[in-house]
Amino acid sequence: MRMKAKNVIVTGGASGIGLASVERCLEEGASVVIADLEGGDGQARAARLAEQYDGHCLFKACDVTATVQVDRLFADTVAELGSVEAVFNNAGIGGICPTDELGDDDYLKVIDINLNGVFRVARAALRVMVRQGSGSIVNCASILGVFGQSQTAAYTAAKGGVVNLTRTLALEAAPKGVRVNAIGPGYIDTPLLEALDDDMLQGLIDLHPLGRLGRPEEIANAFLFLASDEASFVTGAHLLVDGGFTTGKS
Repeated sequence: MRMKAKNVIVTGGASGIGLASVERCLEEGASVVIADLEGGDGQARAARLAEQYDGHCLFKACDVTATVQVDRLFADTVAELGSVEAVFNNAGIGGICPTDELGDDDYLKVIDINLNGVFRVARAALRVMVRQGSGSIVNCASILGVFGQSQTAAYTAAKGGVVNLTRTLALEAAPKGVRVNAIGPGYIDTPLLEALDDDMLQGLIDLHPLGRLGRPEEIANAFLFLASDEASFVTGAHLLVDGGFTTGKS
């Protein structure tokens, strides 16, 4: 199994892409910490998966906008499991609003979760992994980290920042035995899209040359590759998993 005896933290791990990634890592032999907000589904889902996978799934409450909670997440994980071999920096929110109507608070909320949160988690992970001399950090970016899209000023700014932050962290971490990469999903069939009407949903589908939305497990498989030793010569990459979205229009 590709992740046997490895300890993995997945932020935003209670649903969608995060939960699919938790399940794939468990299938491949890892012990996995679901890190998500207190009061959601994380505790129950970790308990279900722990029963299924012989206790190898834990839940730890963490708000990525709070440095003290992020640092505690890593300290508690190391104290309990001994090490952290891989992190999926996946927690994030969406946001659609015309820029001239976007208030400071709404803009800053998206930036604080989607960019600053990625930084806080990566910083805490690096502190652990540099001591170990090894590890893999995978940041969840987006196709909108390389493409613009109207009414997504905060989101595209954050995800563009994640792409370049990933490159910088990869340069710093490489001499210390740690790899840092990003995944750029296209539009994925997750609860984030449930509010869209049929016409809007079809419009998103039509943007992908493969003619469908992505599935959470397809992003999970990309994370599994980047987190595993199979990607031992990959760092600083932004792996697009987007059904051809960014290739252009035929």
